[in-house]
Amino acid sequence: MRTEPSDRWVRGYVGDEVVVDSKDALLFWEDRFPVPGYAFPRDDVRTDLLRPSDARSHVPFFGPKGPVSESYDVVVGDRVLEGAAWVRDDPAISDRIVLTWQPGVLDRWLEEDEEVFAHPRDPYKRVDAMPSSRHVQVAIGGTVVADSRSPVLLFETHLPTRYYLPREDVRLDLLEPSGNRSDCPYKGHAEEYWSLPGVRDADNVAWSYADPVRAVAPITGRIAFYNELVDLTVDGVPQARPESIFSKRGNRPVE
Repeated sequence: MRTEPSDRWVRGYVGDEVVVDSKDALLFWEDRFPVPGYAFPRDDVRTDLLRPSDARSHVPFFGPKGPVSESYDVVVGDRVLEGAAWVRDDPAISDRIVLTWQPGVLDRWLEEDEEVFAHPRDPYKRVDAMPSSRHVQVAIGGTVVADSRSPVLLFETHLPTRYYLPREDVRLDLLEPSGNRSDCPYKGHAEEYWSLPGVRDADNVAWSYADPVRAVAPITGRIAFYNELVDLTVDGVPQARPESIFSKRGNRPVE
């Protein structure tokens, strides 16, 4: 496990109740896991809201990645958040408390006064959204579903380049809204997803951010596709399907 002190003021809320308020958070990276978590000093956590528990976080992606020495429910009023806090049995953070970022558990996380979604922001990860005039075509199962000469390219450390296309360049008549949504600490809420009916692995294949975070404002309202699941051609050159964390179905947002 790798750790690093953070200068960011971090707060987590259940409703209006502050469960953790820390200016001494410790970022940690579990072995073979790509995103960081925060471990907090006990004095910065409302331990009066913690109840010993045998439960584990229900979604493995947002739960502990190794043995725990203590597990807690978070109890705020009538709400019982099972397995929402724990102490990892690892000397690097064994004197601190970790709280899950699982969606629907704690209601809100702040770094300084900016809301952050899904997981803490990695200080070694960069995201750039750049307008382009590349010619981008997207096909699924042999059917061209998008053709654009005015994409916005989104470059994100350790992930494939994403091509955010104007809606008018996407065949929305072929795609079906899925009602899915997801959260990203670097981009915000993706509140629209689309699937291509009848095609294997084409569910929730495309998405859009109506109101992304300021750093990636150029992608507002545009539509992107998983490169891992579609046939992508850029400037006439077919692109190999990349391998990423999202190549596995279990790591992609689902309803």
